[in-house]
Amino acid sequence: MPSPHVFPVRVYYEDTDFSGVVYHASYLRFMERARTELLRARGVHQQAIHDGAAGEAFGFAVRRMEIDFLKPARMDDLLSVETRARAIGGASLDLEQRVLRASETLIVAQVRIACVAGGRPFRLPAWVREKLAGG
Repeated sequence: MPSPHVFPVRVYYEDTDFSGVVYHASYLRFMERARTELLRARGVHQQAIHDGAAGEAFGFAVRRMEIDFLKPARMDDLLSVETRARAIGGASLDLEQRVLRASETLIVAQVRIACVAGGRPFRLPAWVREKLAGG
């Protein structure tokens, strides 16, 4: 698989709880944005696939996520979210995501993404598979 995609994130007040520590659900938003930017960087645009501009309309849905919260991030921290495709299946993607502050790993997540159309599994189009596998 290609090297990880890196997405920078600044922690704002709205991302934190009353103590200035990043609220756990904020990490989900950071990782979602990073996955979208990975797709965009590889030439897979969410609006185009939802509209069917590149063939049949489909989308991606998180099927499973396992997260290890190792260390907290705080207000004003500059973080990076690394996203790496670990496996590309017929209708799914297995990704690893890490949230880092400099070289310090704060979060590690294993994510299974399902490709769906009409509420059912949908085979990943070959062009999407190629873009994700080739970097």
